[in-house]
Amino acid sequence: MKIEVINTGSELLTGQVVNTNVAHIGERLIALGLKVFRQTTVPDGIDIKEVLAESIHRSDVIIVTGGLGPTQDDLTKEMLAELLDLKLHKDDEILEQIKIRIESNGTKMRDINIKQALIPEGGLALANENGTAPGIYFKNSSSDKENHIFLLPGPPKELLPMYDHGVEPILVSLVKNFTNELPLCLNHFFSGMGESELASQVDEITSLIKHNIEFGYCLKPGGIILRCIGNPHEVKTVSNKIISQLDKYYLGEGCDSLPLNIISLLKKNNNTLSVAESCTGGYLSNLLTNVSGSSEVFKVGFVTYSNEFKNKLLNVNEVLFEEYGAVSTDVAIAMAEGCLKSSGADFALSITGIAGPSGGSAEKPVGTVYIAISTKSGETQCIKKIYQTNRILFKEKVAMTALNLLRDYLFI
Repeated sequence: MKIEVINTGSELLTGQVVNTNVAHIGERLIALGLKVFRQTTVPDGIDIKEVLAESIHRSDVIIVTGGLGPTQDDLTKEMLAELLDLKLHKDDEILEQIKIRIESNGTKMRDINIKQALIPEGGLALANENGTAPGIYFKNSSSDKENHIFLLPGPPKELLPMYDHGVEPILVSLVKNFTNELPLCLNHFFSGMGESELASQVDEITSLIKHNIEFGYCLKPGGIILRCIGNPHEVKTVSNKIISQLDKYYLGEGCDSLPLNIISLLKKNNNTLSVAESCTGGYLSNLLTNVSGSSEVFKVGFVTYSNEFKNKLLNVNEVLFEEYGAVSTDVAIAMAEGCLKSSGADFALSITGIAGPSGGSAEKPVGTVYIAISTKSGETQCIKKIYQTNRILFKEKVAMTALNLLRDYLFI
């Protein structure tokens, strides 16, 4: 089934508004084992007619967002009616609902709002719980290809409930007519390996299994989503095979949060954690404490941006700064060990580096970072990475690398 999304709105093309609708629709379709075949954005006005004329010859389902308002440039219904030679009729029941909503806000009903009650002949109105513009479902059998066309309002607060309650039930019935069985989509979150490595492993694991599963990969902070779409039995069988062989890297089905996984593992193992940060400025602590229930396992986060407070709070010997520099293996280890001793946690992570864009050298370029872990059992490890990017992405990459380092110790 080919599904096309057409977004109308000049504000989407000028950058005034970020188009979140296509992302929301895509997520909901994927959950049904479906996906968007094509996505187009056009300005307000008559341009929608040309795109609709093209789409009805190539797509089974067409979802149009926007252009259902009361102003002169809201022409989605009018252009559809003109294209398919349909008459627009006024629905008195919908008009009354629009009037009640407008007047309930203390506003006067105006003639301009009447156009929102116009419905193309043969169209089914879709209720709008949060606005005045009803959506429309229209089954088109007049062209060389049968289409199912949905016209939805642009504002997300109106579109999303309408999609959930009006569009999705119709789509589910259509899919069953196409295939007799809904495809299954599973999203598996892996962390601690790169995209190419995961793809290679998946190819190797599934090479001897006969299947028609479509695999997709999506980078997320801290890991990769492996998307599997296909026959439900095949998807479950192949997914179980992949997970069993990559268990060390697997965070969960539908999970997209490495911090959540870390907090869960700490709880499961009855462990506690403290962190000492320099160049990330508390970003790691923020990620961990964003997880509900983190207070059960997260003890303290030190942000020791200066050498003075690395010494005062973590007892890092000043000699180390002079001999090796603040960005070094020795200082990172001393920070982790000082954090562990001061907090009494089972694990301590430390981070020290050069976020940039200034401060680097030939020996230690911008993006250099040292991440150390110290454990209550006496183990200590430090890794060096170089992430040459902007400060925000640098902090994110470093924090996720630190969590993956900890995960190696927590995964039992």
